[in-house]
Amino acid sequence: MGNAESVVVQKRLARFRPEERPVVEGVFDKLQGGAGGAAGKTITLEMLQPSVGSVAPGSMVRRVYRCMSSIDPGLAAPAATGKAGYAGPSGVSREQLIVFLADTLRGTAEERAPLVMAMSQHAAGAAAVVTCEQVLEFLQDLVSAVVQILVHRGRLQGWKPERMGDISLGVKLLAEQMCSELKPSDEGDCDVSCLEDWIFRVQQVSQYLELLVAEGLSVSLSNRPAPTLLPPCRETPWNELKCLLDIPTLMFLAPQLPDGYSAPWRLVFSTRLHGESFTRMVAGLMKQGPTLLLIRDTKGQVFGGFASHTWEVKPQFQGDSRCFLFTVSPKLRVYTATGYNQHFMYLNQNQQTMPNGLGMGGQHGYFGLWLDSDFGRGHSRARPKCTTYGSPQLSGDEDFTLDSMEVWAVGKPPEPEEGEEGGAKKSILDVDPEAQALMEITGKTMHSQGLREPEDDQE
Repeated sequence: MGNAESVVVQKRLARFRPEERPVVEGVFDKLQGGAGGAAGKTITLEMLQPSVGSVAPGSMVRRVYRCMSSIDPGLAAPAATGKAGYAGPSGVSREQLIVFLADTLRGTAEERAPLVMAMSQHAAGAAAVVTCEQVLEFLQDLVSAVVQILVHRGRLQGWKPERMGDISLGVKLLAEQMCSELKPSDEGDCDVSCLEDWIFRVQQVSQYLELLVAEGLSVSLSNRPAPTLLPPCRETPWNELKCLLDIPTLMFLAPQLPDGYSAPWRLVFSTRLHGESFTRMVAGLMKQGPTLLLIRDTKGQVFGGFASHTWEVKPQFQGDSRCFLFTVSPKLRVYTATGYNQHFMYLNQNQQTMPNGLGMGGQHGYFGLWLDSDFGRGHSRARPKCTTYGSPQLSGDEDFTLDSMEVWAVGKPPEPEEGEEGGAKKSILDVDPEAQALMEITGKTMHSQGLREPEDDQE
């Protein structure tokens, strides 16, 4: 690039380590060579297609190309006032490509906002605002590309998309959720400052864009391993399962959990596998640590709750403010604790004066989410909102009929209790949690508990 290289480009290259700079600068030559054409001064759309097109839909490739070619290497970003775009030669120059790579892989929200605007617009040289609908279309392409990367680059962490929900629907739902975080003007438009604020708050935008660029342009940087977007899945009988989750929904739910992507997810109950049994569901919940409940009602709506603690059968509320309720369909949303009360979790059976079933949020008779102990029936009564979580009605009808349900253990596996690894001899009730659950929920006295040595206080 010689002396003609702009100060802006030099500063962008300085963001990378010395050993990374040849990788970044080599992308231009690699794109030209991969297209089989003679070396030239610019990259064409046709040259970009084989690489980015291998991980993204054609519409996303065109968005990336349009963004690259609109960058003014002297200004370092697509113009943010007047008309967006740089009136340079056709094609993408080496300098434009370097600025694009630096701002997508190492940039700030301020630097990424004009790039997102350029990728959201339908044509180069458009006005310096975009509508929420245009951003939504961009997000659908971006999320679709990310899912394609996870599937085709072997980063599924044990999940099986062919035994899960509809990916295309999940892409639309996740894109809509991310778009709902925008704060547009009264006219419904977004300028660069609006996009900057959004990118700063919604970290997935930068994360997904970085993954697309790194994978689509084969930029492997030494100190930037590929982000983990899915939690590991373990001990799941996929051959017998049709999971209520889909890949984009997982991408949305996993980072909401305290353990994020680190803890493995294990299926502990499914109506498809275990039948419609409240007792069997309780057995699956016991001693599993944090769990995620997923429900689909007969109206087709999918919703659930995250329980931060191991469930206990007792007529008192339990859990803490890390619990939340959520919806998957018709919209992806999470509803966290309001602080109004501590009615986070409730699980009980065989009481004469207390409700028997599983509940989260609200109060007796008016839970944010309730499953009756008879199983198959429940309610989501929130008028106007659940006091504990601020959630609206989750189900299609206030009183719903259950179509299917899954429970996933989503926290770190619980610590082994005394006797499991060289400790005291265990009771048969300890070995079989279902038997213990049956004893507890039927009100039977566990006489052996009083004959054991007192346990040390773990708190």
